[in-house]
Amino acid sequence: MSDTSSTSPKRAAVIINPAKPVDIDVRGLMAKHSENNGWGEPIWLETTKDDPGVGQAKEALEQGADIVIAAGGDGTVRCVAEVLAGTGIPMGLLPLGTGNLLARNLGMDVTDVEGAMVGALTGWERKIDVVRAVRNDPDKEQVFLVMAGVGYDATIMADTNEDLKDKVGWLAYVDAGIRNLPGKPVKATIIVDGKDVVHRGVRSVMVGNCGKVQGNLEIFPDAKVDDGLLDVVVLAPKGKLGWFSVIAGMIGKGKGQDTSVEYFQGKSVEITLEHNDDYQLDGDHEGEGKHVVMTMDPEALTIRMAAN
Repeated sequence: MSDTSSTSPKRAAVIINPAKPVDIDVRGLMAKHSENNGWGEPIWLETTKDDPGVGQAKEALEQGADIVIAAGGDGTVRCVAEVLAGTGIPMGLLPLGTGNLLARNLGMDVTDVEGAMVGALTGWERKIDVVRAVRNDPDKEQVFLVMAGVGYDATIMADTNEDLKDKVGWLAYVDAGIRNLPGKPVKATIIVDGKDVVHRGVRSVMVGNCGKVQGNLEIFPDAKVDDGLLDVVVLAPKGKLGWFSVIAGMIGKGKGQDTSVEYFQGKSVEITLEHNDDYQLDGDHEGEGKHVVMTMDPEALTIRMAAN
């Protein structure tokens, strides 16, 4: 945390997504709680379509922010974390998005935005893992905190109706999921910690840092945000009734003999597809790709939040 003196109070930078509709006075409440807790006037930085948070987080650090608060959804959180990871500067969360998946996995009450403000200013700190994802087509390194995926799950993110999402929230993903159930598998080679574990046709490969996703569905039952491990789920339905086997396999946590669902854990995973397919990070569609290496960066990010 930055050095401060009695004549220079600590300052919070708030990176806010102006596209997220809110029914409370976020700026007014943040100013009030900052003053009440001895903090200086907050620094306000708005995200844009062209820059959803990375540039603003860098500016917050340049301005000497003692904490950087991501006010938006998981996309905003991910972009801010990309800059803060490894710096030691804590991140706060104001859950204003549809999923707010990191906040939920951390046990935050996502309906209590004001409580989240106070927690960011006065709460306790914990370190969580960050996953670094590197693609070579195009050459790009990004981070994620909740989950990433190639194939079917990323297609859902790409095809979700934004107007419907504003109206019904996470149920919009269900709509996209049903519409995209038909589809062809892509041949994939998956290497976990240097060991070739899958080499066949799959519909989706998901890599998780947290357990729960939209609708409180627990896709990665053994995942913990601070265990230093990646959790990998491979979905490969076979035939017309294949998705029923996938559901059964997920309920049984992949412990049966059916390879419709397989689970792996490790510190790194390399995914190579026969051809380009959809790719997503923390619910944001990031285009298409056919090769990505994901590596665990243990306890790289500090979160400040209210005790729960």
